[in-house]
Amino acid sequence: MPTTNDSLRTVSATIHCTPDECWRALTDADMLAGWLPGVRRVSVVARDQAGLPTEVQFEFAGSRSYSLLYTYDHTQREMRWEPRMGKRDAVRGFAQVEPDGENTRLSYGIEHGAARHGAELELGDPAAIVAAFAAFMASRTRPAR
Repeated sequence: MPTTNDSLRTVSATIHCTPDECWRALTDADMLAGWLPGVRRVSVVARDQAGLPTEVQFEFAGSRSYSLLYTYDHTQREMRWEPRMGKRDAVRGFAQVEPDGENTRLSYGIEHGAARHGAELELGDPAAIVAAFAAFMASRTRPAR
């Protein structure tokens, strides 16, 4: 389990896919709007040499707009993000994937900017985010009939 600051609300859950599948989905900014509650639009601003997003612009809920800077620890399969623009509207946090038998253990932590309130906080609840990601991955890994 990663070390986190007390202000980060952290949840862990089993995701029914391989760690590689989970890591690819988490690090693919083009997939974020498909599973991240409240996200209306995602635009990659910058990528590293491996093609992973290092800055992403978000439109969230009714009127929130912010950009996040991403860093990656490939050995630990951990990604971290922090606000660059729109700090009061933004979030900071981490996600880490670890093998869990034939599945994956996802740990997800998030801290909300001061301007977020009410329904925006509910959308950004880490348990809701992890549940949405698990459902998204389940829909992608179900065998065709």
